[in-house]
Amino acid sequence: MTGAVNPASTDECLDALLRRCGERIVAGRGCERAEALFEVRLLAGFVTGLDTTALMLQGDRPLEPGSHHRLESLCERRAAGEPVAYLIGERGFWRYRFHAAPGVLIPRPDTELLVECALELLPGTTRSRVLDLGTGSGAIALSIAAERPAADVHAVDRSEVAIRLAARNREFLAEQGASVKVGLWQGNWLDAVAPGSVDLIVSNPPYIAAGDPHLTAGDLRHEPIEALVADEAGLADYRRIIAQARTVLRPGGWLLLEHGFEQAQAVGGLLDQAGFETIDTRRDVAGHPRVTAGRRPG
Repeated sequence: MTGAVNPASTDECLDALLRRCGERIVAGRGCERAEALFEVRLLAGFVTGLDTTALMLQGDRPLEPGSHHRLESLCERRAAGEPVAYLIGERGFWRYRFHAAPGVLIPRPDTELLVECALELLPGTTRSRVLDLGTGSGAIALSIAAERPAADVHAVDRSEVAIRLAARNREFLAEQGASVKVGLWQGNWLDAVAPGSVDLIVSNPPYIAAGDPHLTAGDLRHEPIEALVADEAGLADYRRIIAQARTVLRPGGWLLLEHGFEQAQAVGGLLDQAGFETIDTRRDVAGHPRVTAGRRPG
């Protein structure tokens, strides 16, 4: 059977099992061994409930057969390309854990820069109105609300599946000690928002061009295409958001947009054409241009 994990006795020790499963992931995904072992340990922790230290301390012992087979199955699915976040149903983002599920984009570490930029623009005690467009899992809006409890944070997504997951994550943060109030509704960008009613808009919209080879590689193969791809070489949704934001923002309000590392100039140009001021681009931890901001005059 092509691609199957080589069968082994359930009596093999945990360390041997992790190494074997790691090699299968390397063979299936073509990733580095260190990355594969990190993923195997995440999956093993999910299956066993053990943290990294406990896994190391119990490395010379076998798993019970049910856990052994379950871990092998998850590692086989990972080797075939399924995202770890979907396999374990969670993803860490900012300071919290968020539920992840097929049909909704998985939060990325790069997107934490969008949260960071928003917090810099939000006074700690002012009741600014914040809107997250295309919220997906709700990670951006909920992280901002957790850090700025005085802010009036809302989030919109056209996907009913995404809004349901964001609502689950709102409750999940409460379980983690961060009880937040974030309004959620299903809609299309800023269509239902009153003019001059928002102080800060953040968005990580679809920005990959149709036909981009990245769409057929890695985790992206399993994520919702509608959350990834936009027309006009990936710029269509930026054009619509920027045009609407010019009206919806209060004078002096800010629009923050995440984009691909090769799109900073194009996004900045669209903001300039729409009359935004103080346009600035921030780089992510890898040094790539990742978030561009513009301010409505006034």
